Amino acid sequence: MQFGIFYEHQLPRPWAEDAEYRLLREALEQVELADRLGIDYAWEVEHHFLEEYSHSSAPEVFLAACSQRTRRIRLGHGIVLMPPNYNHPARVAERVATLDLLSGGRVDWGTGESSSRIELEGFNIDYLQKREMWMEAVREAAKMMVAEPYPGYQGRYFSMPHRNVVPKPLQKPHPPLWLACSNRDTIRLAARLGMGALTFAFVDPHEAKYWVDEYYTTFKRECEPIGQEVNPNVAMVTGFMCHERSDVALARGMEGFRFFGYALMHYYITGTHVPGRFNIWEDFKKNSSPETWGGPTGGIGNPDEIRSNLEKFEEMGVDQVIFIQQGGRNQHEHICESLELFAARVLPDFKEREEKRLRRKEEELGPYIEKARQKIPRINRLDPVPPVESYPVLLQKMGMEVTEATIGKKLAGSVSGAVS
Repeated sequence: MQFGIFYEHQLPRPWAEDAEYRLLREALEQVELADRLGIDYAWEVEHHFLEEYSHSSAPEVFLAACSQRTRRIRLGHGIVLMPPNYNHPARVAERVATLDLLSGGRVDWGTGESSSRIELEGFNIDYLQKREMWMEAVREAAKMMVAEPYPGYQGRYFSMPHRNVVPKPLQKPHPPLWLACSNRDTIRLAARLGMGALTFAFVDPHEAKYWVDEYYTTFKRECEPIGQEVNPNVAMVTGFMCHERSDVALARGMEGFRFFGYALMHYYITGTHVPGRFNIWEDFKKNSSPETWGGPTGGIGNPDEIRSNLEKFEEMGVDQVIFIQQGGRNQHEHICESLELFAARVLPDFKEREEKRLRRKEEELGPYIEKARQKIPRINRLDPVPPVESYPVLLQKMGMEVTEATIGKKLAGSVSGAVS
């Protein structure tokens, strides 16, 4: 089984003047450390306007910074918001490909729709249409990373003419595709579309078995890829704080993990938010008690407890466990100490078994992967490729005088209809 670390860039109020600066600098140091220790992935979300819960609105910038400070760890968009009002598909293709080149081919491309009113309405996205927007954008962005040129598209939610989208990613045909999943319906959707499942739902190992079994059964029977390659994998998230003493791990990590869930519920299910005014941390402290938090769980505890918990996920077929170590007011030095202890005492056992596990998985899934590849969506080939004249050339072809005035005035009038 593989392991990742996960960043929302949480920042509970009150905020010091340099709080966001320190938050990002410390996160970069943690990713550098994780890379040296042998952690497999660093995942970074994309959210907008979710104060305290997530100050991660430009993940491509953070991951680019990580790419120049690390050598081996994979850099995961967990996730890119794909409805075109958030990110035009061509811009996603360009940014993901550029990051893949800068990192030496270490990018994983997680995707999703988002579901908070704060975000969706902030970008004028219809809640009832966001799934179709996501589908259209993911399918076409994947084609843009491959086609030379991309043949163009007239769609319901975005349209563009034929263009050669550059650069192309180092990983061919494109970085591995993932889908953010919060329930078993989206787990099945990810499997049907040949995408890895990034499961942002906190489930115990027993329940994880049903999710994993359902994912791989669906992949084998129903996969029709949305991208130009398949990525059959299941990743699950859990809290994280490792210390030799279980009580210290709980004291250092459980409050941050609980705040993560509390703030998520505030924005997505139970809360009424007042932008720039509401204090989620204060609300959390009023309505949360350590007596209700429970004991060691997931990746929170001493090394033996954590190993035992993780072995259950491994036994159930989970491909990757992703640690939420940066939650609430978890301290930077505690996170670093925790990663170091985990790498020394827990990680080696899993590393030793990983190569054999991957071989078994490849043998079992090989025929199903080949079957799915036969259904990869075809990219229409333009032949011949229509030329695209510069504006002065276009004006001359239309018999117009070419001056600075005509380039401005004519294009604003009669030429605009011809171009469209």
